[in-house]
Amino acid sequence: MPLVETKALIKGDSNKLYEIIKNMEDYPRFMKDLEEVTVLERGSDYTISHWISNVDGRKIVWTERDTFFDTEKRITYQQTAGDLRKMEGEWLLNSTAEGTEVTLRVDFEFGIPMISGLLNPILKKKVRENSENMLAAIKQQLESQD
Repeated sequence: MPLVETKALIKGDSNKLYEIIKNMEDYPRFMKDLEEVTVLERGSDYTISHWISNVDGRKIVWTERDTFFDTEKRITYQQTAGDLRKMEGEWLLNSTAEGTEVTLRVDFEFGIPMISGLLNPILKKKVRENSENMLAAIKQQLESQD
């Protein structure tokens, strides 16, 4: 099960940054690979959302539960249904003197054991690339607000 961890240092208010990350239904407006994010259910500290992405011409569809830990500025997510056998991870925000260090962790499993040895390195590279693009888009979104 590949685990991808991506980090970025983003200058700006960590509270604003957390709100941008938390507001996932807005992601398709500024993330090119996401076609749609629809919140199906919203609770006081969680959402259940349906995602449609288009990565290199391939649609990937899933539903996930996001749990928000506002005081820690941390979000965990877990696929509840979808195209991958497993996809889960977390967003972590850590304030530093230089800004906010944002960590995005993605733990996934493709689900076809016989070919996972071949596909996992390719998927891991693609997930890392996608995570880096997400962090760059969030950084740009925060900077455009200031």
